[in-house]
Amino acid sequence: MSVDRVLSQEEIDNVFKKLRENAADEDPGKKALVYDFRRPDRIAKDQLRAIHLLHENFARGLASSLSAYLRAYVAVNLVSVEQLSFMEFTQCLPSPTCMISLGMRPFDGNAVLEINPTLVFPILEMLLGGSGKLPTKINREITEIEQSIMEGLLRIVLHDLRTAWQAVTTIEFAIETFETEPQLLQILAPNEAVVAISMEVRIGDTAGMMNIGIPSIIVKMLRQKFDQQWSVRKTRATEEERERVLRLIRPAIINLDARLEGPKLGVEALLNLKEGDVLAFDHPVDRPLNITVNGKLKYQGEVVAAGRKRGFQIQNMVLDETLKPAVAAT
Repeated sequence: MSVDRVLSQEEIDNVFKKLRENAADEDPGKKALVYDFRRPDRIAKDQLRAIHLLHENFARGLASSLSAYLRAYVAVNLVSVEQLSFMEFTQCLPSPTCMISLGMRPFDGNAVLEINPTLVFPILEMLLGGSGKLPTKINREITEIEQSIMEGLLRIVLHDLRTAWQAVTTIEFAIETFETEPQLLQILAPNEAVVAISMEVRIGDTAGMMNIGIPSIIVKMLRQKFDQQWSVRKTRATEEERERVLRLIRPAIINLDARLEGPKLGVEALLNLKEGDVLAFDHPVDRPLNITVNGKLKYQGEVVAAGRKRGFQIQNMVLDETLKPAVAAT
């Protein structure tokens, strides 16, 4: 059954009135979001982007270093850079795992380096002469002997990390303690903020995560140095780019063409020229000649003698690119 009835103005007003009354009866507190005052202060997004670029360079350098050290192809990809509380950071890590507390001289405080077991044990297998392909997944704590074997690889990781951070400031990362349970590494307060850097390390068919946690308070202390480093880096990159382009075009071959300005000559007149005919170029002696570079007017000057050869002496550069070279005989 279809209803074909037009509402009156009074009925329409009543509908909107009820809607307004229902909206007024709603508790504004229900729309409020719960705020955790223990939540750490956030660092600026541009600084997070700078840290992202810094650790992209670290990932590229580490891939080359580990490939040479393990004698296998290693790919390192930066997955994410975000700010978390230390509790959230540790809760995201597997248990057991390989965690290292890192000193950060000359700054007070410690960073955290974590390498997943799915990556640690294949690396140990390769360092001991194996292929790195384990038949079964190993999920146990690493022993003290295995920690000693891993120290060589960790020195390479920390060296590349130190080199990457030298673009901002000098930080000496040093191994202080090993831990296998994330909850037992009490180097920061649970609600203290850390910048969490996650990277995927792939060695052949084996892949695992490597995580770095740096206290946010240290990153905030370096805010000014981050700003200075990236502003200088932009200028430096421009200069390096110019040098690179110059190296690329240096061996290039260009065509130089000196021209006399004069009247045009038709093909028929050119074919009818005989010995003794004179062509009037209508070019004053004191007027400079145009020289084109690959067909574009660039310089003006005069023809001079260079020993037994002829040369062209440049007197000035043509800055107005709208000028067109005159078409005349050469």
